[in-house]
Amino acid sequence: MKEVKITINDTVISVPSDITIMEAASLANIYIPRLCFLKDINETSACRICVVEVEGVHSLQNSCTVKVRDGMVVRTNTKRIRNAVVNNLELLAANHHFECWRCAREHNCEFLELLRKYNVENNMGEDDNYKRKEQILNVTDAMVINSFKCLNCGRCISACEKYSGLEILNFNNRGFDTYVGPASNHDLEDSGCIYCGKCIQSCPVAALQERDDTEAVLDLLENKDYYTVAQVAPAVRVALGEEFGFEIGTNVERKTYQALRMLGFDDITDTNFAADVTILEEGNELLERIKKAKNNEEVALPLFTSCSPGWIRYVETYYPEFLPNLSSCKSPQQMQGALIKHYYSKKIGIDKDKIKVVAIMPCIAKKHEAALPHMEVDGIRDVDYVLTTRELARLIKRQGIDFARLKDYFPNSALAEYTGAGVIFGTTGGVMEAALRTVKEIVEEKESEVVELSELRNVDENIKEAKVKLGDLEGKVAVVHGAVNFPKMLERIKENPNEYLFVEFMACVGGCINGGGQPIVPAHIQEKVNVKKLRADALHKIDEFMDVRKSHNNQEVTNLYREFLKEPGSDVAHHHLHTKYSEKDIYTK
Repeated sequence: MKEVKITINDTVISVPSDITIMEAASLANIYIPRLCFLKDINETSACRICVVEVEGVHSLQNSCTVKVRDGMVVRTNTKRIRNAVVNNLELLAANHHFECWRCAREHNCEFLELLRKYNVENNMGEDDNYKRKEQILNVTDAMVINSFKCLNCGRCISACEKYSGLEILNFNNRGFDTYVGPASNHDLEDSGCIYCGKCIQSCPVAALQERDDTEAVLDLLENKDYYTVAQVAPAVRVALGEEFGFEIGTNVERKTYQALRMLGFDDITDTNFAADVTILEEGNELLERIKKAKNNEEVALPLFTSCSPGWIRYVETYYPEFLPNLSSCKSPQQMQGALIKHYYSKKIGIDKDKIKVVAIMPCIAKKHEAALPHMEVDGIRDVDYVLTTRELARLIKRQGIDFARLKDYFPNSALAEYTGAGVIFGTTGGVMEAALRTVKEIVEEKESEVVELSELRNVDENIKEAKVKLGDLEGKVAVVHGAVNFPKMLERIKENPNEYLFVEFMACVGGCINGGGQPIVPAHIQEKVNVKKLRADALHKIDEFMDVRKSHNNQEVTNLYREFLKEPGSDVAHHHLHTKYSEKDIYTK
């Protein structure tokens, strides 16, 4: 790439000729503030916070979109620039509803950080001409959109289009009445949103956030009429630490267990256990379908995974013709809840009606999933509450727990035991890799090396394939992550239904490690760090050092089948661990 020489703040540097002034400044370790800018997602120059002076150009230039040129002289810190930035921030502040002391983003709000940095006074906020006249709340069982906090930066709109391809969000109305919400002022609940949460992760403030269940869980923990049981998803352990100053990708599993113990949970389990169970159930289902296909019986192949609730909501809404391909397995979250109440309750001697399950998840779609009417067994809900990773962090802070100084703790629950296969469920390709470790040994009826498919692990490759050999059967498997990539794979399968045996789908790019409920990483850090890779590598490292790395070798899972489920795919297993899916309509309200 050709390089050019430019001068930034009296320093001459050589930079690639195809980059922006903002990128060039970053290479020179000069930070230019930004608000609407989100690299590769939203580059609209709308906020005018990133302006700079360019010699020979009268007006201030947007550094996020203007490209460098040879000999360019740039200044980023003059009084004129500061005045312009402060003026724009004052206008935004006048239109913003401040309740920072109770806001979920107070500790990492990009807007508040800029207001502090530039010592902005909110004088215009006292003028009714600038204030929003009407608060528009769009509330579902998974998330909330609050127009009072919206800056109209457009990042969420672009993120929805880029990551899901669904274009659920848009600007509605005009002038001071402009707000972001489902297109045409529609209700979020039946807008076709799949609750991937990419809009929440992209928002610089808290205009979009998960529905907050922390208060309800606190009330539950103080209610001694119930026996409260926590379950922790695999991806949570490599992200929660970020909320307490740990480096991205740090495994804080045992501190998390200890924090849950100190919060007052009566019992702590791990969703990885149910991930291991899922492998046995889903693996059995795959082999049954392959067997039927060999016997020329009518059966839907390839088999699709069913762990990601965003993916389930997507296929039910947009590609219902593929519902027969979905595994009937509930997600590990729902399986764990059902097993806690209908199996584990007997082991610990607690009435299942007295047990409440709280799931700690990296995903806001899990809140919607837990609330679905059919997610219960014999009238007893599988999961009672879902907290995102962020909500758990807020709860820990609120209760005065010094997370960083906690001692390690591992629960003694049978349902906290897991294998390496269970923990990699949290990253793209992990479900497929875990399934093949077990299916291979079942088919070949002998112990084999641990399956490790590097071609399925790349968090930056959207559609991945691998050839597999299971005994005398050879075939292809695929992994798709990021809802925007679903149509490409589904249309490919329509054209050639026999190309794959098994396909893993996850709604979030990178899988659960990048779920919509994970800690929000500021935009300028995302530009420099591959957050998905750091978290995914941490899960693979846990797997690598586990003594047991195959789901069927989990002794507590073996006990579960011997004592309760009998065998994978049994009537008991189907009653408790499987479900059905149905086509969903949108824009019905």
